[in-house]
Amino acid sequence: MDLILADMFPEARLHYPVIFARLIGAIALGGLIGFEREARDRPAGFRTHVLISLAAALFAIISIEAVHMPAFANDEQVRIDPLRVIEAVTAGVAFLAAGMIVFAKGRVKGLTTGAGMWLSGAIGLAMGFGYWPVASFATIAAVIVLYIFQKFETPHDKTAGARAEEDE
Repeated sequence: MDLILADMFPEARLHYPVIFARLIGAIALGGLIGFEREARDRPAGFRTHVLISLAAALFAIISIEAVHMPAFANDEQVRIDPLRVIEAVTAGVAFLAAGMIVFAKGRVKGLTTGAGMWLSGAIGLAMGFGYWPVASFATIAAVIVLYIFQKFETPHDKTAGARAEEDE
């Protein structure tokens, strides 16, 4: 039984409360961006952004922990390349975000939602690697851009509501 418990809770480089705090932070910060998308009734809303941010944070944490596993303790070849982790998350989220972009009836829709998904992935990575201030600042900046800067955009169509619909 002790072996099972030890296997369920292996010794981690980061303490478990720190890991859980980073994951909760990724949920909260990704959720803020997703909440704005949800409020505008976009297909990739709150839950999608939370899951992207959470997944990115988890990939970052697993990357940190994997190189410190006892199985690799004596292996000189095991190293973490943070750029590879960032590249993998970026490519995966970009694939999801590209699926949100649609060209229909001469209009492009979904660019802002796709960009928000991509940013949620970056925020998740920042949280996973422990850069709380950077992730928090990026989230605040994203909310400002999504809520406040939208008021400064000039509509390309003569109808007032057309631009709001075109945004996504």
